[in-house]
Amino acid sequence: MRRLYGRDFVAVILAAGKGTRMMSDLPKVMQELLRKPMLWYLLDTFRKMDFHKRLVVTGHGHELLEKKFPYDKDDFIIQTEQLGTGHALQEAWPAIRDSGAQWLIVANGDTPLVSDQNLDKLISQMISAGADLGLLSLRLDHQSGYGRVVRDKAGRVRAVVEEKDYNPQLHGPSSAEVNSGIYIFRVSALAEVIFDLDANNEQKELYITQLISLANDRNMHVLGVSAGNCPELMGINTPAELVMQEEYLRSKIVDRMISQGVIIRNKDQVRIGPEVRIEAGADITGPCEIYGASFVGSGTRINSHCYIEDSSILDSEILSFSHIHKSDIKEQTSIGPFARLRPGTVMEKGSKAGNFVEIKNSSIGRYSKVNHLSYIGDTEMSQKVNIGAGTITCNYDGRNKHRTIIEQQVFIGSNTSLVAPVRIGERSMVGAGSTITRDVPEESLAIARTRQENLIQKNPLKKS
Repeated sequence: MRRLYGRDFVAVILAAGKGTRMMSDLPKVMQELLRKPMLWYLLDTFRKMDFHKRLVVTGHGHELLEKKFPYDKDDFIIQTEQLGTGHALQEAWPAIRDSGAQWLIVANGDTPLVSDQNLDKLISQMISAGADLGLLSLRLDHQSGYGRVVRDKAGRVRAVVEEKDYNPQLHGPSSAEVNSGIYIFRVSALAEVIFDLDANNEQKELYITQLISLANDRNMHVLGVSAGNCPELMGINTPAELVMQEEYLRSKIVDRMISQGVIIRNKDQVRIGPEVRIEAGADITGPCEIYGASFVGSGTRINSHCYIEDSSILDSEILSFSHIHKSDIKEQTSIGPFARLRPGTVMEKGSKAGNFVEIKNSSIGRYSKVNHLSYIGDTEMSQKVNIGAGTITCNYDGRNKHRTIIEQQVFIGSNTSLVAPVRIGERSMVGAGSTITRDVPEESLAIARTRQENLIQKNPLKKS
């Protein structure tokens, strides 16, 4: 069970970096893992742990972050000059102090996958030990790019030294223990040392790691909690590290769902976002991508090469090469192959959208069928309607969108154009090849096409 922390805890996420090694103009924390920005993961974790405040120190590209996270932007703190992680914490200090919290967690924005379990471990050991400052460390075979954790002979953490500043003659042989960028502070202890930072280092920046040395100098209790070889604590600084962490997360989500009763075939090619919910008894075959706040109910079968985002699917079959976005699919529905459901689509029980069908902002009634080669937009369709091949609803007049109403048990012949706004009355038929521009009464046959004429003429090329 997740522990909740409440008013005694505040979090600061350091998200001001440019991320030059990502070779992108985006702020680093806007880079995505399974269609979610890195910053989203940390905000979500601290929100679920019920931290009283979740402060975000932003800098480069802060306007993009504010637009992406409108509900959190009031807790954004702009670091106008990027003078180091220590300076970022100093910029956040007034908000930390005014929060009234006793404990502060600081997380680097480029370590998005830290779990609440590891945070719980750090917090509980910190409180049990009565420590003033603590950090999560990990052990890596290759430590390039990470600050080194320096311990004394008794095993106490004495310092964290950045890679560029590490001197084996001064600090001793480098161990495999490195800094994860996750810290915890007793707020009252932090107040004593936060403004004693200096820039006497290779980068000429204020490092948050110097707080460890300053705390030791004042005989504060510093605690280092090792998470071992823990992939979730690895930072993301390059495109290669980004895709590596995304693959770690993808595999973790897929394996968890399999353990909960979801059948996932060709699992290495299935990508499922962190908000997706899938019930036991669903059957998915990769390659397949499911993102956003999607829900897949028990009994649903999703075939290969499908893309699903922010949609709900109940006990239905999604055939190959279908694209579904912000749609609601009820029970016993069949979609595809090669179907596209755009935002606002509702497929009622027993309905069908067949091959090469596109539907947008429309409801397809119970047991109604749009079998193939059709476009249905801005339409309200009742039950047991049959739409013939090649049918389109002409919903846009160049300036405004209009709706088409198709009542129950209507039969629309192939290659028909329904020019909205228009209503087709129940139990009516529309002849194939018609262009319907006026309402069709109930139980009527509508035919709107010119009479066929066969003109017989001599073939000028035929010899007499």
